[in-house]
Amino acid sequence: MAKTKPVGYEFWRSVLREAKYVMAPMVDQSELAWRLLGRRYGIDLCYTPMLHAGVFSRDVNYRRESLVTCPEDRPLIVQFCGNDPDVVLAAARLAEPHCDAIDLNLGCPQSVAKRGRYGAFLQDDWDLVYRIVSTLHTNLSIPVTCKVRIFPEIEKSVRYAQMLERAGCQLLTVHGRTREQRGVDTGLANWEHVREMKSNVSIPVFSNGNVQYLHDVTKCLEETKVDGIMSAEGVLYNPALFTGTFPTSWQITDEYLALVKEHPCPISFVRGHLFKVWHHVLDRYPNMRPVLAKAHNLEEIAAVCQSLKERALPDYSEGLVEDFGYDSIPYYRCQPYFRPETVRLLTGKQLIKRPLDSVEDDSRLEKKIRIRKERKLAKKESFEEKKSRGRWTACAECGKNPKGKRCEHGMCRVCCKVHCAVKVLDCVGHRLVFKTRLEGEKVLEGKAT
Repeated sequence: MAKTKPVGYEFWRSVLREAKYVMAPMVDQSELAWRLLGRRYGIDLCYTPMLHAGVFSRDVNYRRESLVTCPEDRPLIVQFCGNDPDVVLAAARLAEPHCDAIDLNLGCPQSVAKRGRYGAFLQDDWDLVYRIVSTLHTNLSIPVTCKVRIFPEIEKSVRYAQMLERAGCQLLTVHGRTREQRGVDTGLANWEHVREMKSNVSIPVFSNGNVQYLHDVTKCLEETKVDGIMSAEGVLYNPALFTGTFPTSWQITDEYLALVKEHPCPISFVRGHLFKVWHHVLDRYPNMRPVLAKAHNLEEIAAVCQSLKERALPDYSEGLVEDFGYDSIPYYRCQPYFRPETVRLLTGKQLIKRPLDSVEDDSRLEKKIRIRKERKLAKKESFEEKKSRGRWTACAECGKNPKGKRCEHGMCRVCCKVHCAVKVLDCVGHRLVFKTRLEGEKVLEGKAT
């Protein structure tokens, strides 16, 4: 007799072990090493980065590189994006043996999601969303979960949550922002929407947004009555967020780099993490920022971080402050970063970013950065002039960038790569070989059998 898969609160209790503190899925930032680090600091459940279902289902290399896990990395939820029920199911079946649930990304607000018609841009097609979720729920041996953004209207957000529950969603994560709230327009998450969505469904609900300190976690749980709190940026700047502590930047760095040596990942991921871990120290020593950016391996990165530590150690030794609050955390400890717009909303004060010209120690690297920015601006203006004179043709997909001169599909490289990956095509002009690679894999599989 087939084993019945757990659903709803049974799934949350028995499989997810009543997970309360959750690390969000983050592209290039929630890899195995960072997930294991977070688990050391109280995180109960982790998500993989968002994976593209179409590419995952047909590209062996993509599968091997993007889904890396180990026995200590549980419970784990794998998140996919996609807009075809059969393709998402095919990808989910390949990931099924390595995780505890499959999550459907219905919250990504980025331009690439708009071009690919996935993430938050599936909000406009409820029938399709229902078919994807129900297909996964019916055909998988593990539960399906969903991560969504809200609509401007509370009533519509509630109906959306109820529709997902009917389709077979067993756990819902609500990011309390609309898909328009991103970048400089991020603003604050709306917990009122989260509370109403939670009170109108019978499955577990996680809240995402407005969590930077442990007291934010407590406040969110009280106001929304959700079952767990998910954090993205919060745990990037301070992996110990859910413990209520603020480790030194070098303590987190040493632990993370040790995990990276055991579970390797691209060096760009490592640099991305350490720019956040050392964010406030780099604000004090901005001439070290481009030095960290130029580090090409773990040894060079470790040397840069050691240099930053040596600069901060005198302040650490002389002025150790334990009265942790919004304004009293020493700069050498991991702590949140607030966007200027968020500070304005919270305090009414307007922050102005430090201009590059204000740096007293204007190093050669900083001059190179300034020159590069100036050239980029001049190049952009040149493009606009050429476009106005009809000297170049816009990309057929995004309409913003110039199309490649030899592109077979009339697109810029970014759009062409997405197009070829989804449609399994080649492009000589951009040197893309998705179709050729797939045919080669089929030939090898045929010889092997």
